[in-house]
Amino acid sequence: MTEQVVVVGASGFGRECLDVLDAMVEAGADLTVLGVVDDGITDVNRERLAARGVAFLGTRAEWLATEPGSVAYVMGIGSPGVRARLVAELDVMGLRPFTAIHPSATFGAQVVLDEGAVVCAQAAISNNVRLGRHVHVNPNATIGHDADLREFVSINPAAVISGEVVVGSGTLVGAAATVLQNLTVGERVLVGAGSVVTKDVPADVVVKGVPGRWEE
Repeated sequence: MTEQVVVVGASGFGRECLDVLDAMVEAGADLTVLGVVDDGITDVNRERLAARGVAFLGTRAEWLATEPGSVAYVMGIGSPGVRARLVAELDVMGLRPFTAIHPSATFGAQVVLDEGAVVCAQAAISNNVRLGRHVHVNPNATIGHDADLREFVSINPAAVISGEVVVGSGTLVGAAATVLQNLTVGERVLVGAGSVVTKDVPADVVVKGVPGRWEE
């Protein structure tokens, strides 16, 4: 039976999720993208959806009023905190997340992907890795062996998570940042673009620089 999927979010990452879903269809996946839902779509993003022939389905409330019980969703929201809040609301409604994996992504042995994860083009996932609920791995990111990414983590383009790393829930690792081996990054951390994490990071801090520093 064909899977019907809606993307929540019309901004940058939402449309990148559309790219992943389109690539899955081209590779033979039996799914149909019904359109995009967004509570605050801009005119520019509405035009961008129209240009690629993707339907705008309205706000979440308008979409939910259609009683989409059998439709799965991809949470195309880049911010971990906003993503977690919206997922909690959809969980209460009993809606089902869809796990989207670009065909060009590579995986080692014994990888576990929890529901709602999104893995973009050319991402490289090594062996014995766990991606928690609604984790986003952006294009060209690398996840090393035995890494554990907790729920709602975002790994931005070309970032590197080395082996045996734990990344706490709700953390965002910026573009081209690196977390070195055997480290733990706490919950709700922002690792700035290009930073290099060389020691364990506590929760709720912003990491900047090489080596990465933060205010306690």
